[in-house]
Amino acid sequence: MPPIQDLLVLVAAMAGAGIFAGLIAGLFGVGGGTVLVPALFYAFGVFGLGGDANLHVAVGTSLSTIITTSLRSVAAHRKHGAVDEVVLRGFIPWIGTGAILGAVAAGFADKATLGLVYGLFAIVLALYMGLGRESWTIMKEVPTGPARAGIGAGLGAVSALMGIGGGAFGSAVMTLAGRPIHQAVATASGFGVAIAVPATLGFIAMGWGVEGRPPLSIGYINVPGFIILALLTGTVAPYGAKLAHRLDKTMLRRAFGAYLAFTALAVVVKALVT
Repeated sequence: MPPIQDLLVLVAAMAGAGIFAGLIAGLFGVGGGTVLVPALFYAFGVFGLGGDANLHVAVGTSLSTIITTSLRSVAAHRKHGAVDEVVLRGFIPWIGTGAILGAVAAGFADKATLGLVYGLFAIVLALYMGLGRESWTIMKEVPTGPARAGIGAGLGAVSALMGIGGGAFGSAVMTLAGRPIHQAVATASGFGVAIAVPATLGFIAMGWGVEGRPPLSIGYINVPGFIILALLTGTVAPYGAKLAHRLDKTMLRRAFGAYLAFTALAVVVKALVT
């Protein structure tokens, strides 16, 4: 059992990360790894918790919080009839398979490699959010058959490696296939469960007994982090959402793109030099 001082520091780190993540998530309409992973990774370091496994724990803990948020989100969207259930059911098996593969790959990767992977895909997403347009299309319809299997597995694997719920990448796939943005966001919100459940189990298994983890971690999942973040992000997010409604949508997308690019580079630098 870790000393009481370590527990108090851990709770303080989680609370700070949760408040910041909830505010940013509400402001920009996203969550998961794009907000939680950098916040957790830096919080562990600032408060002197853990060690070489901190980035893995940040990614794994972020994934664990997505289980409840994704269930709540897709349920809310279903009430408005915005979810394309056929597309969702078609993608889930492939996304889940990819998530397992991503969790295993993350378990074998060292901190520097995981940081580089996170940074690369986060910057790709940042460029799309900052420079992309909702009117862009490159497909006539959402992929089916082998194309759906490949895209779904890739989306699940990348999301597991980054600790995200797949909503950003999933909604991008659907909008690029000509689907309305509201339907794309609603349907992609359901991808989170398919990613988070198998990936969380994978991160627990791959991190079992590994040295350099923050206190009270089961595998690569930090238990206090899961509890505190799940509560705080949902509580604080509405305040960020209220602020978002006062700002220009295009400006928000560009601001989030800039934020994501900055945090991606920060994670890469910290993963490489510490």
